[in-house]
Amino acid sequence: MAQRRMFSKKVTDTDTFLDMPLSTQALYFHLNMHADDDGFIDNTKTIQRMIGSSDDDRKLLVAKQFLLPFENGLVVIKDWRVHNYIQGDRYHKTQYINEKSQLVVEENNMYTKRIQDVSNMDTQVRLGKVRLGKDRKDILSGSEEPDQLPYKEVVHYLNGKTGSKYRSSGTKTKKSIKARFNEGFSLDDFKTVIDVKSKQWLTDQKMKQYLRPETLFGTKFESYLNENEVTSKLAMKNGGYGTR
Repeated sequence: MAQRRMFSKKVTDTDTFLDMPLSTQALYFHLNMHADDDGFIDNTKTIQRMIGSSDDDRKLLVAKQFLLPFENGLVVIKDWRVHNYIQGDRYHKTQYINEKSQLVVEENNMYTKRIQDVSNMDTQVRLGKVRLGKDRKDILSGSEEPDQLPYKEVVHYLNGKTGSKYRSSGTKTKKSIKARFNEGFSLDDFKTVIDVKSKQWLTDQKMKQYLRPETLFGTKFESYLNENEVTSKLAMKNGGYGTR
């Protein structure tokens, strides 16, 4: 295993990272230092005890999606490939082949989890309220497995709200949508983000240009989604009425 680790300020200088407690930030740095050359860690709890960190710190890293967890307790650093480039003569492939096969490396070099193939499950999976088809090839990953995601419904909903004419077949659009579904968001979350930002930007001549898939479904998606929660809480605080 390589003995040196790098950290990208694109990750560690963000408000999302710096708003976390120092103990959580420290755990993140130590996990990176102890990860294998593909970003996997199998002794998270040992590292927590070693630096006096808590389960809450680990849970926060998972909740903020700095870590991607697996059912067997293994975790992987989501931004591992953003932080580190290891030369071939120093790189040692991870032993966690099965877990690595469940990951996709996105265009921005972040890990995301693959959507599980529902054809191999005993129960049918629904995203939002849409029943997913099984007859399409996953053109993004090159896999022959069917792509389960409701691209058309997401883009159709956006076009209906904004009067735009985006295509659901666009490669960039599909990659953005797929990345968010891989992070665990639902169809209803997409609709909520579209509703929130349409209300804010549609009548703003400067901002309405950003009512596009690459902006709405990009890395700020979770922030946009949480704006709806803040608005709802403010409305409840004011007796069910929004503020002027």
